[in-house]
Amino acid sequence: MVEYKCLKCKKVIKLEDLGNRVRCPYCSYKILVKLRPKVVKVVRAR
Repeated sequence: MVEYKCLKCKKVIKLEDLGNRVRCPYCSYKILVKLRPKVVKVVRAR
């Protein structure tokens, strides 16, 4: 699941909601930031 965040209105947008255009569907701003998935690190006890 790929998600982007608009830098102007701060809404999170899914890739399938964007379609073929690279504009926020809410405010039409052109700059979107790709969100990284949350990574859980496991620490092993020695």
